[in-house]
Amino acid sequence: MKDKLQSHRQSSDSQEHNPESLQDNTCPECQDTITQNGDRGEATCDGCGLVFEKNKVDLGSEWRAFMSGEKDKKSRVGSPMTHLMHDKGLSTTIDWKNKDAYGQDVSGRKRAQLQRLRKWDERFRTKDAHEENLKQALGEINRMASALGLPDSVRETAGVLYRRAVEKNLLPGRSIEGMSTASLYAATRHHKLPRSLTEFAEVSRVEKVRVQRAYRYLSSELGLEIEPENPTRYIPQFASLLEVSDEAERRSREILDVATNNAVHSGKSPAGLAAAALYAGTHLTNEQLTQETVSEVANITPLTIRIRYQELLEVYEEHG
Repeated sequence: MKDKLQSHRQSSDSQEHNPESLQDNTCPECQDTITQNGDRGEATCDGCGLVFEKNKVDLGSEWRAFMSGEKDKKSRVGSPMTHLMHDKGLSTTIDWKNKDAYGQDVSGRKRAQLQRLRKWDERFRTKDAHEENLKQALGEINRMASALGLPDSVRETAGVLYRRAVEKNLLPGRSIEGMSTASLYAATRHHKLPRSLTEFAEVSRVEKVRVQRAYRYLSSELGLEIEPENPTRYIPQFASLLEVSDEAERRSREILDVATNNAVHSGKSPAGLAAAALYAGTHLTNEQLTQETVSEVANITPLTIRIRYQELLEVYEEHG
């Protein structure tokens, strides 16, 4: 028994000096599970009680917070790295408030000095034209994403795509606004969020045709493997704006599913197909929406809705 305890003690000492052995989370003595006890600062075996680590260093904060606002106030670190800033948020920023460390207003002389420091700090953050262009493009992505109500994940992806375009030297001969809009459009396609090119053209500073060209060029040069848009993804958005019934939305999905199974959607605008299917679905449920009403919501011409409506109904009547 004494020899066994001595061997356990030696094994414990060796484990303390070899943390890599804890990666499999299995006790080498009895093959049971190793549990990390944060309160006691130990790592012990559930089966035999062998102590593998003790007096572990707590790398967490020494303060407690019970609300998000209190947590942000007590935190002593800066913002996380982000691709939506040209320097990834690693540089410092001088606060616009003219107050000292105690919250007191500074003198007029100090205010003038702080203003000069802010000016030079802003100049140093963008050292050359390359960073200045990147800053402008990322600002455009943020502006358009806010106007379209896109989440932060889409914005981050758009920033990464634009940086890749800059690294591959794809910008010469093309406008910053066009490439930034194309990056944001590609990010929405990647995250499978339905947004039409017309919506991007409305918030962008370039025309729709230039956004299309920039997107095709960006997708080809970066080798983006983005699946074709599914028209059914536009149905909830259009149905919510038009305030149609659940039955009409369900019939619209059925019409699109039949059209997709028969390859009617190939080469056609997904938003146009979704608008036409919703128009057809409301007629099947006797809600009688007009083509002009659907056209205003979907940003699709009434002529396109009329043509797609006839094509969808023909396929639905034949194969539905």
